[in-house]
Amino acid sequence: MTDIADSADDVVLLEVSDGVATIRLNRPPMNALSTAVQAGFRDAAREVNQRRDVRVVVLYGGPKVFAAGADVKEMAGWDHLTMIERSSVLSSSFTAVAEITKPVIAAITGYALGGGLELALCADLRFVGDNAKLGLPEILLGIIPGAGGTQRLPRLVGPAKAKELIFTGRFIGAAEALDIGLVDRVVPPDDVYTEALEFAKKLAVGPPIALRAAKAAIDRGLEVDLNSGLEIERQRFAELFATRDQRTGMESFVENGPGKAVFEGR
Repeated sequence: MTDIADSADDVVLLEVSDGVATIRLNRPPMNALSTAVQAGFRDAAREVNQRRDVRVVVLYGGPKVFAAGADVKEMAGWDHLTMIERSSVLSSSFTAVAEITKPVIAAITGYALGGGLELALCADLRFVGDNAKLGLPEILLGIIPGAGGTQRLPRLVGPAKAKELIFTGRFIGAAEALDIGLVDRVVPPDDVYTEALEFAKKLAVGPPIALRAAKAAIDRGLEVDLNSGLEIERQRFAELFATRDQRTGMESFVENGPGKAVFEGR
């Protein structure tokens, strides 16, 4: 693994293998999201977006904890003017992850709280251990989520449930998170990364241009009315007929049946 953020601290690591990039938070014991960590995953997100050898991304905090939130000790001394400056940097770091054009899977063990959950919300899918605890407890500090929680959570679980979780700051377990649609798969903690990696590898052999088009159509479509969304879909659909992968996929289907095409990403 190579360090992205701070060579002294090694707070964010990036590894690429078989088309899958793992962005790993590495700031024990709780992976508190300091400014260095934020810069690290922002830079890692931008790198994987640009690399042709990366088709799918896994976000991982290690076997014990995903991320227990912001570095409150670092943040406690900031005044209003400092936070005005820092909040835009904070938001841009998370947005960089949300704007990765390739499929992103968050592999969550232990705590994903505050900024940790907000980071997981930037992924397309969330696989969690059955020991996971998730929540946005910022209200207990006299503040609100500031890295996308008030916006991404309602879009995922609905406004009423999002308000209940944000207003109370309570933690929820894996079973409830699955029930409300916050997470997509619950497995034993020791299997979380393996499950995410195996799923990512299945996606990585798919057509990368079509996967990016599907993600963009869904994400952009959610931001507009239905008719506008359908137009976004139509354009993305038509554009894929200019790719070699489309020809490969259809020719393989006709000659050999489904699921046997080998895609080049062109």
